[in-house]
Amino acid sequence: MQASKENTKNHLILTGDRPTGPLHLGHFVGSLKNRVKYQHQYQQYIMLADAQALTDNMDNPAKVHDNVIEVALDYLAVGIDPTKSTIFIQSQIPELTELTFYYLNLVTVARLERNPTIKQEIVLRNFERDIPAGFLTYPVSQAADITAFKADLVPVGEDQIPMIEQTNEIVRRFNRLTNKEILMECQALVPEIGRLPGIDGKAKMSKSLGNAINLGSTTAEIKAAVRNVYTDPLHLRVSDPGHLEGNVAFIYLDAFDDDKESLQAMKDHYVKGGLGDSIVKARLETVLQDLLSPIRSRREEFAKDRGEVLRILKEGTRKAREVAAKTTDEVKAAIGLKHF
Repeated sequence: MQASKENTKNHLILTGDRPTGPLHLGHFVGSLKNRVKYQHQYQQYIMLADAQALTDNMDNPAKVHDNVIEVALDYLAVGIDPTKSTIFIQSQIPELTELTFYYLNLVTVARLERNPTIKQEIVLRNFERDIPAGFLTYPVSQAADITAFKADLVPVGEDQIPMIEQTNEIVRRFNRLTNKEILMECQALVPEIGRLPGIDGKAKMSKSLGNAINLGSTTAEIKAAVRNVYTDPLHLRVSDPGHLEGNVAFIYLDAFDDDKESLQAMKDHYVKGGLGDSIVKARLETVLQDLLSPIRSRREEFAKDRGEVLRILKEGTRKAREVAAKTTDEVKAAIGLKHF
């Protein structure tokens, strides 16, 4: 959805990440790069979803706590401006938990179990029937986060669209039952470049799978990662014709190399034969080093004053809570829970 130039600031965006580890290239291409752009077009709230991260990390809450400031550093390093975007910590806004409690009465367990995103994540985490209740009700918590700020645009990957659909179901049911238009439906903003595969060719770049290139990676770490990037297993000799489909090196180049004309010539050469993987990876390493070097430098600068980072988070959380509290008051009044 493209908002008109006259009304862009009237649109509210809610986006964010679970602070379970440092952010990586997949986050950058899928969301962070766009957030830097969105903050100049829309009113944007960026949430550090530490409470939601506990739904499958309750055995190690220190990991979530420690990574709040690490993810905030990544935000600042890529260019998120706290004077243009409101960065806040989910757990410090109790109104979000309160809204979740009310919304749980608007959705059935069967409906939650049918959510395709939740079904996929349950399989990925091998929960089987041992599903933490907090994890199963994740879509309701997400609905609370979105509606608390009356966000009408929510940047997500295609795999998260069912979560947006379920949010809108809750919104429609609440408004219908209360006969008031208090909550606002939202629309998914899906990036042109979707999920990046891991360097090993797996479907998803992930911290837990160990196949990611972090935004704060050193020069040596980038070099080592690119050396292990999955290419074409059938491209055994330089003279062999190469294949682009599933070739992670070219997928990354498509995402990050701005010289599209030269890149297309390289692709044509590779497909025809006569171009070695080492040449492709050398180009990829140069592109990634150039991309991540300034991000790493800015991150190191911000990390020198973590107190200032905490101040930014505290102020953003204060602003966000004011908005969430207003919506929560409206919700409570609509369902008859305002007694004085």
